[in-house]
Amino acid sequence: MKNTTDLSRGMAETIILKLLSSRPMYGYEIIKVVLEKTDGRFQWKEGTLYPCLHRLEETGLIESYWELSTENKPRKYYKITRSGLEVCQTGEAEAREFCRALTMLFA
Repeated sequence: MKNTTDLSRGMAETIILKLLSSRPMYGYEIIKVVLEKTDGRFQWKEGTLYPCLHRLEETGLIESYWELSTENKPRKYYKITRSGLEVCQTGEAEAREFCRALTMLFA
């Protein structure tokens, strides 16, 4: 697959909510998990991730907090809120339906 950056940007907020529904994460960790889980197909940069995190936080779908890393450096973590879980479930259902429709088109 050539470059899926544009495609992944449209789904970024749903992807972030889905990842945070399993556990709190810090920004760079989210980038690494997305890269690993997509076998390198989604290569997010900070310019993609952090504006999404800020929007999600402003709308109350996620919350942030600071915690010391193992190197004793402060690290900002993000966790999903109850509202975020509801939006995540809806977004995930819509994404699955979209993928099913694409599969039917390309079959």
